[in-house]
Amino acid sequence: MSATEPNRRQRVLDAIREHADPVTLAALAAQLGVHANTVRFHVDRLLESGQIEQVDVGRSGPGRPAAHVRATQRMDPHGPRRYRMLAQILVGALAGTPDRRDRAADAGRAWGRGLAEADQGSGSPSDRLMHLLDEAGFSPQRRGPEQIALRHCPFLELAQDRTDIVCPIHLGLMQGALAEWGSDVDAVRLEAFVEPDLCLAHLGATRGS
Repeated sequence: MSATEPNRRQRVLDAIREHADPVTLAALAAQLGVHANTVRFHVDRLLESGQIEQVDVGRSGPGRPAAHVRATQRMDPHGPRRYRMLAQILVGALAGTPDRRDRAADAGRAWGRGLAEADQGSGSPSDRLMHLLDEAGFSPQRRGPEQIALRHCPFLELAQDRTDIVCPIHLGLMQGALAEWGSDVDAVRLEAFVEPDLCLAHLGATRGS
């Protein structure tokens, strides 16, 4: 795709949105001052992406009716996303509460229980935890029976500024998953950034075991 094609496609989409009623490709070509084949190419791509839809307007005379299209009546699924901004907003709101660590850990446990409940794997809880952490993007490495090295933080930018919130979420994640699996081992502590590229989770026996 050339650098100009996204701009041309956006022009076609904008032109379609200007029409209250379904519009033909010929009308779009005339409106934009381009060849009908150019419009057809971009219309096909917009149909594939779900940003527009083809409409059957029925026959108004002999012959095959002209194709009519209109913009899909929904939010543009290809617009920009700002999930990091949302995370910053939520972390900032939690940071203003006196019990932020406990609330963050509770949120992590709920997250972990949900992931563990959906997990269809097998093996010991510690093996399943390693798989869960790997799937979540932590790049875990086992260090004996009581330690897991986390070589990547999926929330790195937030964690660097708010270890008091992000790290309890991660610890809670492990605790919730292990509890859901009925493990006799629990995540008891998480050391953040013991090395620039390493956080360390400590495991121990659950209470009463």
